[in-house]
Amino acid sequence: MKFSKTHTLQEIALLINCQFIGNENFPVEGMNEIHVVTAGDIVFVDHPKYYEKALQSAATIILINKEVDCPEGKALLISDDPFRDFNALTKHFRPFQATDQSISISASIGEGTFIQPNCFIGNHVTIGSNCIIHSNVSIYDGCIIGDNVIIQAGTILGADAFYYKKRPDGFDQLLSGGRVIIENNVGIGALCTIDKGVTGDTTIKEGTKIDNQVHVGHDTVIGKKCLIAAQTGIAGCVIIEDEVTIWGQVGTTSGITIGSKSVILGQTGVTKSVEGGKSYFGTPIEESREKLKQLANIKRIPEILNHIKK
Repeated sequence: MKFSKTHTLQEIALLINCQFIGNENFPVEGMNEIHVVTAGDIVFVDHPKYYEKALQSAATIILINKEVDCPEGKALLISDDPFRDFNALTKHFRPFQATDQSISISASIGEGTFIQPNCFIGNHVTIGSNCIIHSNVSIYDGCIIGDNVIIQAGTILGADAFYYKKRPDGFDQLLSGGRVIIENNVGIGALCTIDKGVTGDTTIKEGTKIDNQVHVGHDTVIGKKCLIAAQTGIAGCVIIEDEVTIWGQVGTTSGITIGSKSVILGQTGVTKSVEGGKSYFGTPIEESREKLKQLANIKRIPEILNHIKK
C-alpha cells in the first residue's frame, strides 16, 4: 500500500505514539508485508525469529518491538506491539467507508458492462468495458476489474484476509488495506471468494478461468491463462505462474510457487513449491507418475506378503 503523499518518520511515530530511530524527516511512502516491500515502505516484525529478515528486507522503515542496531540507510519505529500499531496505520490510511447505495457513486463502470440486480459495487471500484456481473455479486472497495470479465452469481471480491494473531483473550485480526485486481478476459464462476491483499494486491491475470466455489487467499497472484476447477482452495501469498491447470478439490499451503504449465490433479494437497511443466498428484504432492506407481505398489502388498510366507 502506497500512501497518497510522502510522510516523515516523525509524522508516522506521532500517529502511533512510539519512539523512532533515524532522521525525523526520513521519508515514509507506504506500508507492506515483507514479501512485497520496496524502499520507502514500513514493515512490521514482532518475533525475534524474524528480526533479521525484516531488518535486511527491501523495507526502509522497520516497525519493531525491540531497540536494535539500525541498518544503514534505514529507520526504526520502536513499538511495544507492532501488530497493533500496523493495524492503527491501516485504519488511518485505509479507513472503512460505509455506503448506503448498492452501487457507489465513486465507482467507475465502463461502456457495455451489465450489472444484474442485487449486486453491491463498493467505493472507488473500477470495472472495465463489456463485462457481465451476475446477480448477488459483491465487489468491495477499491477492486479493479478489466475488460470482458464475466463474474457469475454470488461471488465476493475483496473480503478481508484470514490473518490473525493469538492473544490471551482471543484472536486479533490483521486489518486488510489491499485490493483485488482482475485483468482482462477473466472468467470467475459462481460462489467464489477472492480475498484482498493485506497491504498489497490479490491479482488474477489476463485470460484465466475459474470454476464455481473456488477460494483465493490474500496477496495471491494467479498468472495468465490458468484453469482452476471447482472447490479448490488457494492459500494466501501463493504465486501461480502462467498456464497452470488445477483440477477440483485441490488445496495449497501459503507462500508457495506453482511453476508455469504445471497440471495439479484433483484432490492434491500442494504442500510445497513445484517446478513448471510437470503433472502432480497426492498429499504430500509428488509427480503424478511416481505417485501412481506408489499406489499401484501398495495394492501389491498382500501379494508380496503371501509370497514371503511361502
